Amino acid sequence: MRFAALFWPALLLAQDTARLDPNQLVEEALRRNPEVVAAQKRLEAARQKPAQERSLPDPMVSAGWNSSGNPLPFAGVGREPVANAGLMAAQEVPYPGKLRLRSEIAVKEASAEAQQYRAAQLGVASKVKQAFYRLQHAWVMLGIIDHNRELLRSLLRITEARYSVGKAAQSDVFKAQTQLTLIETRQVQFERERDARIAELNALLNRPPSSPMPPTPEPHIPHLNFKLEELLARVEDAAPMLARDQKMVERADVALSLARKSYYPDFTFNGGYYYMGAMPPMYMFRADMNVPIRLTRRRAEVAERSAEVSQAKRTYEATAQSLHYRVREEFGIAEAAEKLVFLYRDTVLPQARFAIQSSLSAYETGATDFLAVLMNHMAVIEYEMSYHEQMQEYHLALVRLEEMTGVELPQ
Repeated sequence: MRFAALFWPALLLAQDTARLDPNQLVEEALRRNPEVVAAQKRLEAARQKPAQERSLPDPMVSAGWNSSGNPLPFAGVGREPVANAGLMAAQEVPYPGKLRLRSEIAVKEASAEAQQYRAAQLGVASKVKQAFYRLQHAWVMLGIIDHNRELLRSLLRITEARYSVGKAAQSDVFKAQTQLTLIETRQVQFERERDARIAELNALLNRPPSSPMPPTPEPHIPHLNFKLEELLARVEDAAPMLARDQKMVERADVALSLARKSYYPDFTFNGGYYYMGAMPPMYMFRADMNVPIRLTRRRAEVAERSAEVSQAKRTYEATAQSLHYRVREEFGIAEAAEKLVFLYRDTVLPQARFAIQSSLSAYETGATDFLAVLMNHMAVIEYEMSYHEQMQEYHLALVRLEEMTGVELPQ
């Protein structure tokens, strides 16, 4: 019965060491991750473009002379009416409204880049949290393996003692030893998973690859305290990729308006002062304008921008449809995982533990065979692992929902 008393699991992690905090890891990643920093710099660059687009082109200034008799400067100035030296300036002015529209396009592009930056932040935060929960799962699985390895060793000692007095078959000893070996193989797998997740976190945090990582805290029981309809209602305003596509629709609309403005001419204003020597100075003012007679090109540009508007709207619709589908899918995964967690905790595991205690008591008195005890024991191990796998699935689904929707969800 001493073995049965040991069976109740207690996944005891060291209490005197620091524990990983996923929120702190996310904060550090958002400061240090190169992908986030690059997205931030792209946003900063995009925000400088509207000021450039709404500015007039630089003016042109020119100086020169007209000579009479020879090409040397000032030749004939003061004697010949065609000889002079002058200074001229010209300023190009686009048709009214064009600069404003160009600036609006740049503003929409910057707004879309802001949503792209938000998506990069959410993506990195999601990667960090997923790596954290997978690392936590690996630690928990290693704890279960350590706990059950000791139980199997206790069972092996009981079996060896019974075999030594002729009450158990040698094959029972071999079966117990085989299960111990299988436990060792699973430990190797979860140690590899633990090391891989530590390396992934270090990469996401832009730390040296060999940086140590403290153990994770014990997992907590999930509780889904929001409804699918509530989440879908917030998606339209919070999802960064949907907001980005909306900005691209607005940007395409403004670009179409600018293309229609190409039917109107731009202007260039010129002015000049000419020195005439002893004769009175001469002044010149002129206004030039281009003649937009290439109608085929302009019609093609308007048609192109119209197609871009339609494409942007269809892209927005496709993103919305995909987002709603994926939100429903991930919510279903989280909902199912929550139900399974409570089924394992409240029904499956208690029944399985009662079965192993009963079979072990019967085995010690010779009322049942070793195989029944071993199978019951291995079943409990599988149920414990499945229980924690469902907790991991729950948290991973919520993390993916946060990335897609931009809505912070209670973990």
